[in-house]
Amino acid sequence: MRRRSEIEPRRRTEAALSVEGLRVSYGPVKALTGVTFSLRPGRVCGVVGMNGSGKSTLIKAVVGTVRSTGDVSVYGESARSARKDGLVGYVPQNEGVDWDFPLSVADVVMMGRYGRMGWTRRPRPDDVEAVDRALDMVGVPELRDRQIGALSGGQRKRVFIARAIAQGARLLLMDEPFAGVDKPSEGAIVSLVRNLAAGGAAVLVATHDLDGMSELCDEALLLLREVVFQGDVEDALRPENLGRAFGVSANGAAALDVWFNGGSGRFGQRPARKGEGRCLICGRLSGGCGPTSSWSAESSSQR
Repeated sequence: MRRRSEIEPRRRTEAALSVEGLRVSYGPVKALTGVTFSLRPGRVCGVVGMNGSGKSTLIKAVVGTVRSTGDVSVYGESARSARKDGLVGYVPQNEGVDWDFPLSVADVVMMGRYGRMGWTRRPRPDDVEAVDRALDMVGVPELRDRQIGALSGGQRKRVFIARAIAQGARLLLMDEPFAGVDKPSEGAIVSLVRNLAAGGAAVLVATHDLDGMSELCDEALLLLREVVFQGDVEDALRPENLGRAFGVSANGAAALDVWFNGGSGRFGQRPARKGEGRCLICGRLSGGCGPTSSWSAESSSQR
């Protein structure tokens, strides 16, 4: 394992994350079919796609929790080595965590320090200091002794970001960080992410929030089991590009152009009656991802 002092100088010139030909299958189901892209330090990249497009699978493949083939490197070293070096931080979806487990907020954040401890995992004074500093940075120092399951959705997300900060991660992977989060917490998380990027960290975030992408992200990656577009957020949100990611035909994309550029700021065609639209992003009928949800063309005119 290389010491951090040996890794640091290379970060200025190498990609924070480089993915080549990444493939993942769940039995006969091909979740990713050859994903290739790179992400530079100091950049926030939003991953957008419909349900089943492979967003969460992509993040889990980099984290190492699903089997994959292809090449993944982080700051010039293998993903496995980078994870051992503590370079990769992970903010999971809410449903991927056992919130009833009796851990305090400080316990969860301290997990980010495990790689620096001995086999006894006994915190040293600098570990405790790193945890306190991380909790201060995310704005929840008063929650230090609270059980993690007693927190709100937004507070939980901030705690996992604090874990990555205490860990010293330089690549942060976030899976739907705004799901179940209120607007004030969402704004706090966006500010945190932008501050981390300003400090040189790279952030890859899977998100359904198209409206907030321009504030959060420097670039976007549209995914449909493979990369269909990577570039500026403004270009990614063009209906013809979103149409490719969400499987909308050329005619459908033309209709979406009227709706999207007509002032709605939302991707999709308005349903004829309530209940006839399905969100292209989360797959739910009617309400979808919320008041700014993205509607599929399931109106009677499209049948």
